[in-house]
Amino acid sequence: MTAAPSSTAAAFATMTGRDLLQAVIDGQLKGASIADSLTFELVEVGEGFVAFEGDTGPHLLNPAGMVHGGWALTLIDSAAGCAAHSTLPAGVGYSTLETKVNFVRPIAIDTGRVRCEGRVINPGRQIITAEGTVKDAAGRLLAHGTSTLMILQPRG
Repeated sequence: MTAAPSSTAAAFATMTGRDLLQAVIDGQLKGASIADSLTFELVEVGEGFVAFEGDTGPHLLNPAGMVHGGWALTLIDSAAGCAAHSTLPAGVGYSTLETKVNFVRPIAIDTGRVRCEGRVINPGRQIITAEGTVKDAAGRLLAHGTSTLMILQPRG
């Protein structure tokens, strides 16, 4: 991989999706700011595959005292989107059309570190489908889902 451009916007135009995501992991580029707020990070990337890891905490709770389901949904949406992005050439983007999540177990404040893996199911020319799974440190499934993503070609 060549040296990363100084900004994520410049990198998007010049780096493949996989190389851009690897530059985020390597600390050469800043990741998505939502990951800071929701305490998760991109930790692994391959062709059509990514993994995020995140930590539960009091900032993620719903009124019932459990981790809000939107956290797991956001992890799955992020993992599915980045898995799709890892297959795209420089300058080509994507946008989520739909993400559907099934919650299998409650995620508690003390669940601790979780891992969300995203994989491309079908790398279409205009639409990519991908899946994501969220598991706890013991490997128990917490949530799983699918995303449909539209490929966005460069303008002009």
